[in-house]
Amino acid sequence: MSDKPWYKEWFNSPYYHLLYFNRDETEAKQFITELVKKLNAQAGDRVLDVACGRGRHSRILASLGFDVIGIDLAPDSIRIAKESEKENLHFYQHDMRLPYSVNYFDYAFNFFTSFGYFRTRRENENVVRTIADAIKHGGTLVMDYLNVQYAESHLKSRETKEINGIQFFLTRWFDENYFYKKVEVEDEALSEPYVITEQVSKFSLGDFNDMFAYHGLQMQEVYGDYQFGPYDVNKSPRLLMTAKKKD
Repeated sequence: MSDKPWYKEWFNSPYYHLLYFNRDETEAKQFITELVKKLNAQAGDRVLDVACGRGRHSRILASLGFDVIGIDLAPDSIRIAKESEKENLHFYQHDMRLPYSVNYFDYAFNFFTSFGYFRTRRENENVVRTIADAIKHGGTLVMDYLNVQYAESHLKSRETKEINGIQFFLTRWFDENYFYKKVEVEDEALSEPYVITEQVSKFSLGDFNDMFAYHGLQMQEVYGDYQFGPYDVNKSPRLLMTAKKKD
């Protein structure tokens, strides 16, 4: 097993994308389309897709007329994303803990719990700093995170999936500070099973309020699902937040 942090190895793996993104894009497009309506975003606005992966959401945003840049740590993901580049869509390999731009973007999006997997609180806060610096004054961050209480009460401790003939064995648990998911992959192409363990921080709405405020972001709206239902700390599957950079 590699000595790399789990996210560097896992997010660059084809098995990660097969497990999580092996689905049609209809639901994602509906969500993005409704989101930009709620934000009153206009075609031509500059958008930063933070932790963009292979560019699934970035492509949808570009198709709606936005000027989109996607950044991600995984080189293989960016290599694949670059195949779909066009005039208003570009991708770059970048560590989101490090500064990227200053007062440039109208919107920054961070989807699908692409946050909270670094070792220290400071590293995670550095991501918020990167985003806060990158958007213009009056610009908006949208962050899509898991809802801790819901995730605890609905945890499926063991699960098996078969995708394209490949077996995925998932084991989930949590402690006071983190959620864990052990992923074991059995593929005939492998000499032995591929094993990785995800680790995601338990950040609450209060935690995000504090992090946002410290970096000059003010919470605006909080939704509990991808249909923009109201947030309920016990019943909502997601913690979907919008925050505005203070003028």
